[in-house]
Amino acid sequence: QVQLVESGGGLVQAGGSLRLSCAASGRTFSSKAVGWFRQAPGKEREFVGAISGSGGSSSYADSVKGRFAISRENAKNTVYLQMNSLKPEDTAIYYCASDLFWRLVRGDAEYWGQGTQVTVSS
Repeated sequence: QVQLVESGGGLVQAGGSLRLSCAASGRTFSSKAVGWFRQAPGKEREFVGAISGSGGSSSYADSVKGRFAISRENAKNTVYLQMNSLKPEDTAIYYCASDLFWRLVRGDAEYWGQGTQVTVSS
């Protein structure tokens, strides 16, 4: 069982930055891949990016490549989503999730956090 809690969301102006955190419980966290997803009002949930348990592999959606970066500190059971050059279209609820890396990249996960709101003003 893995429990995930996101934090760090908020309101930021276009061009600004935010760092989201995903704190996880569970002794086997370091073996778990973690992904970030987002859902904007009226839109389907979309994959943002994922990182493997070791941190050696990552994958990103084309819409965020070069602007977002995922990292992890297994000693702290925490995964981060650094978001730079934010755009109004990045506005969404952001969720972290955990499962096998390939399942995350395909858009699915067994364990989900409750989400954190990110709003980017123009």
